[in-house]
Amino acid sequence: MEILNYINNQWTKPNVNEFFDVINPATGQVITKTPLGTKADVDSAAKAASGALPAWRRTPVNDRVQYLFKLRNLMRENHDEIAKLITEECGKTFEEAKAEMIRAFENIEVACGMPLMGKGEFVEDIASGIDELMIRQPVGVCATIAPFNFPGMIPFWYLPYAVAAGNTYIIKPSEKVPMTMQFIMKLIEQVGFPKGVINLVNGAKEVVDGILEHPAIRAITFVGSTNIAKYIYATAASHGKRVQAQGGAKNPVIILPDADMEMATKIVADSAFGCAGQRCLAVSFAVTVGDAKNHFTELICDAASSRVVGYGLDSGVQMGPLINAASKSRVESLIGLGVKEGASLPVDGRGTSIKGYENGAFVRPTILADVPRGSEIAKTEIFGPVLSLMHVNTVDEAIELVNSGQYGNQASLFTSSGSAARKFRYEAEAGNIGINIGVAAPMAFFPFSGWKDSFFGDMHGQSMDAVEFFTQKKVVIERWPKEWSRKF
Repeated sequence: MEILNYINNQWTKPNVNEFFDVINPATGQVITKTPLGTKADVDSAAKAASGALPAWRRTPVNDRVQYLFKLRNLMRENHDEIAKLITEECGKTFEEAKAEMIRAFENIEVACGMPLMGKGEFVEDIASGIDELMIRQPVGVCATIAPFNFPGMIPFWYLPYAVAAGNTYIIKPSEKVPMTMQFIMKLIEQVGFPKGVINLVNGAKEVVDGILEHPAIRAITFVGSTNIAKYIYATAASHGKRVQAQGGAKNPVIILPDADMEMATKIVADSAFGCAGQRCLAVSFAVTVGDAKNHFTELICDAASSRVVGYGLDSGVQMGPLINAASKSRVESLIGLGVKEGASLPVDGRGTSIKGYENGAFVRPTILADVPRGSEIAKTEIFGPVLSLMHVNTVDEAIELVNSGQYGNQASLFTSSGSAARKFRYEAEAGNIGINIGVAAPMAFFPFSGWKDSFFGDMHGQSMDAVEFFTQKKVVIERWPKEWSRKF
């Protein structure tokens, strides 16, 4: 697949000499090359989007969402093909890739409610003969800087809402996984959006900086590591832009003695090892309380050891590879750091080689037990299939441990006690809370929350937060004295 830009409804080849090898993480083979575009590509896309904005803004909202309905249908018809591309370039299993796209469909469907969600407010007679109203208007040209781990879903946390609200859009996919959005843009082309409404620019840091700095681009969304999220947030804000920057995570789960251990183990294993641990809501460390330690540790070690690892398109595979060899090396190094800092290693996933895929970036599920509190491994986002285990004696200690970290993306609790669940829900310092849930991913009609160093901005992705982010409020105060009115 040749990777091209899509600007002003035309496929264009960037005038560049540098390319990034896109590697199938299971086979280690180069499957395409991403052109490393320039700021000139961003400028072309921004000019196209700016040119399209006046007419698109004036398009009635009922007409705007018809394009989204058609796009949703086309994407559903091509669900398997999109999922296959995700597996080939990202590494997750085919079923995980299909599940990813379901959330993308949901966001398009919710955004189709913009005729209702985008309504303003009106109050008559705030003073005698004076009325006041608030209306929502589009922000302008908006852009998404997307990550590698959910190449099909995450752009749709934002794009449908922005477009339905009357904005025009630019997408910059990760240079590691350009094929998914390349295919989806072909579906967008089939939908027939007016010229310049949705544009695609490929590249790496120069393109990112071009987006952050371009004066025509008014709002930017990002998902990635905390260090890059801080850079995105600070740079874009310094150029006067609205920003949503989703950062990293170190998601905890508390296991109480009264939890259903078999259920908890299955759900936690799916959370920690699903997508090879490469998702911002993956459980990263489990805190057992009191008598839960021995039983849960035994069960989770068995679950980790028995998970079937391989190429995500092969039958029966439960977990695929990491995104590339560099990520594999990093994760294995962090496992070694955990052991060096005093953790035990009942399940060691390093040195994995899968028959037939010896060049793949595989790391089997790994358990680091008795991780010392305050250690570097206890604080670091590993972003791989590694679950750390820690132990405390009381719920209060567990919640204090949860709240002591720098991140606040997700926190979960497994229990059969309503009282403990309410206490945790009330006190846990995280934006997404799970009770007997391993991946607390909000449905599209709720915002994807994140606290502390897991999020930089004010309004989150999805739902009414997205409506707020992609619209600006205008307040109008009117007086129409009778003597000014035309007399008939």
